[in-house]
Amino acid sequence: MGPLNIFHQNADNPHGYARGLKARGKTILGYFCSYTPEELINAAGIHPLRLFGAKDDTGIADAHLQAYCCSLVRGALTDVLSGRLDYLDGAVFPHTCDSIQRLSDIWRLNTNLKFFADVVLPVKLTTESSRRYLEEVLRKFRSDLEKGFSITIPDERIRASIKTYNAIRTSLKALYRMHAKKTSPLTAGDLNAIVRGSMIIDRTEAASMLADLAAQIQAPGKADGSEKRVMLVGSVCEHPDIYRLIEQAGADVVWDDLCTGSRYFEGLISEEGDPISALARRYHERIICPAKHSSVTGRGENLVTLSQEHGVQGVIFLQLKFCERPASRACSWRSRPSCLPKVSS
Repeated sequence: MGPLNIFHQNADNPHGYARGLKARGKTILGYFCSYTPEELINAAGIHPLRLFGAKDDTGIADAHLQAYCCSLVRGALTDVLSGRLDYLDGAVFPHTCDSIQRLSDIWRLNTNLKFFADVVLPVKLTTESSRRYLEEVLRKFRSDLEKGFSITIPDERIRASIKTYNAIRTSLKALYRMHAKKTSPLTAGDLNAIVRGSMIIDRTEAASMLADLAAQIQAPGKADGSEKRVMLVGSVCEHPDIYRLIEQAGADVVWDDLCTGSRYFEGLISEEGDPISALARRYHERIICPAKHSSVTGRGENLVTLSQEHGVQGVIFLQLKFCERPASRACSWRSRPSCLPKVSS
């Protein structure tokens, strides 16, 4: 089975992969957000696994949640209450939104997991004090992992983990750029599966497979130049079929601004000096999502930059129903919506 098929298989069936890891004695922590400091989890010898939530009936979760909670929160709670996440040893809850924070309490009350951590990173990322605060949150998380699993996480292990994640991010960005330039046969749907699979697969294995894939696929793409070039913007892409539907409509997703897409791999981490400080700088300076604030117009301006850089002709916003951090917030009147390109007829 080739690397591309492996990424597709595990993006489609993360539970099967996780159970295989558990059978080999691996400790597994689930997480919900690209602001989760995976590098520290990986450095602890623990496997970080992104949780995407059930896509079927979420009725079992309804007794614990308000009706206006989003599908990600409902689906994740359904998965853990139904036993589909029985391989987890714990879970990490970043401060993405109020629903995720309260989901942390519900999991504590209704599961028997060994470890829980709330990683409450600052929302306003505009000051030096917020960077220092972020650094202290990361140091506390490191300490929580050490106490929770009776281990020590030396700086050398964190630097090695940072190097692995830098390799993953570099390869993912290269694959995206090849697709945008039409020098790759990979489809946008393939890239979605590759990014999501990279959040599931052992990170050392993922880094190796991604490097091999990036080296192997440099060949002319399939597009004939007639497709409209569009960009997807939002948080989590819960429905990968959207890529096929967009292609059938005569367009191609040449880039995205998704936490299950480019926001996952943007921004490398310094491999020199204090690794916690280096991690803090990356999480403080990376391209923000709607859950964070850098300036009134920051997100809109970033979308304009991405659109211009990749020749985008239209932007499609993906909105999770009841999401507290709407993707469309980037297109408020303050964010210069007139600058965003529109699909021509």
